Amino acid sequence: MVLQEFKQWLSPDGAVLEYDIVGTGDPVVLIHGAFLAEAYAPLCAEPAVTAACRLVRYHRRGYAGSSRVSAPFSIEQQAADCRALLMGLDIERAHVVGHSSGGAIALQLALDAPDVVHSLILLEPALLDVPSGSVFMDAVAPSFQSFAAGDKQEAVDSFLRVAIGPRYRGFLDELIPGGYAQAVADVDTVLGVELPSIGEWRFTRKDAQRITQPVLAVFGSESVKDWVGWPEIQNRVQEWMPQAETFVLAGANHALQEMDPHGVAAAMAPFLARHPMFQRA
Repeated sequence: MVLQEFKQWLSPDGAVLEYDIVGTGDPVVLIHGAFLAEAYAPLCAEPAVTAACRLVRYHRRGYAGSSRVSAPFSIEQQAADCRALLMGLDIERAHVVGHSSGGAIALQLALDAPDVVHSLILLEPALLDVPSGSVFMDAVAPSFQSFAAGDKQEAVDSFLRVAIGPRYRGFLDELIPGGYAQAVADVDTVLGVELPSIGEWRFTRKDAQRITQPVLAVFGSESVKDWVGWPEIQNRVQEWMPQAETFVLAGANHALQEMDPHGVAAAMAPFLARHPMFQRA
């Protein structure tokens, strides 16, 4: 994990956001979810997307070398950060990819700044107010207890065992060296700021009707084994956004782009090709 190679952008309110740009073509901004700031690193090495797209990945506030953040910091504020970064990079419009809580931020960005969002790619967005949302929160309750007791490593480990499966260290350590240590360093952001913000955020059917952009929703075939709520989220996306195309990634769970970056790239590439920002000769 080569965080030192990230460039730094200064937001209008004085916060630093680390970012990197890989590839050429239509701009695609990658919004990571909770814990794993480098979740998109394996995807950014996939020629299927880097050959045709300019991938903009960044570390949100509170992650890696970006500015620290304290509560309250809402999903709306996270979306505003993404929009400001794009404007600061002279990117007026982009395809927007969001994973988990990053999917919530992507949806909020589409609501707040529809002219900025050309299309949406949602990688298991965290719509945690589905009926089984309480099941997930009960499962991660020990993580919050460990965090309150000052055991940050146990807090991260117990949360990730629920969110991305008990064998997560096998693929995480291989594909994102140093990713676990960075997650421990960022746990104050996740459990102290981000999860409370996700708990307060609501995305309604009426909100969904305002989103007219093309949508690709990617889900892992194995995610239901870790939390029964994922099919509920898939059904909600399909019902509330009928324009959404659904892609189920075989053999993957919620750690989609870490477990199978090639598969995620294979899902993204044709969707992006069907919805170009500019007509090509």
